[in-house]
Parts: sequence; C-alpha cells; structure tokens
Amino acid sequence: MPRYEYRCKACGDTFELNRPMAESSAPAVCPAGHEDTVKLLSTVSVTGTAGPAPRAGGGGCCGGGCCAP
Repeated sequence: MPRYEYRCKACGDTFELNRPMAESSAPAVCPAGHEDTVKLLSTVSVTGTAGPAPRAGGGGCCGGGCCAP
C-alpha cells in the first residue's frame, strides 16, 4: 500500500499515512487531531544494488549504415 506524506496547517507537524491510491486525496487528520492538512508532493526513492549493464551482443548490422554490403 502506498505511503503519503501530509502536513498539518494548524501545528506544522508532518506525518505519513499508508492508504490505498484511491484515498490519496481524501482528508487526513494529523496525529494531534487537527483536520486542516495538505498532502505533500512526495519523491520516489528506489534503492538497491544493480549488477553490471548487459553487454550488447556481437554480430549483425547495427542498422545505422555502418555495415559494408
């Protein structure tokens, strides 16, 4: 389930909620009970390790006119 970040206009607290995408724009109540909140624009962070890039296979024409007939 996606996690969304909100900020309370009353107390300034920033908090996160896990909720379905269909409810991402629904009103959110801050942990202190205030209802005047706004959803923040979140950035996506993908972490992990990647292996080496695959090598292009040899042979054949590249299609760019580099092959002699």
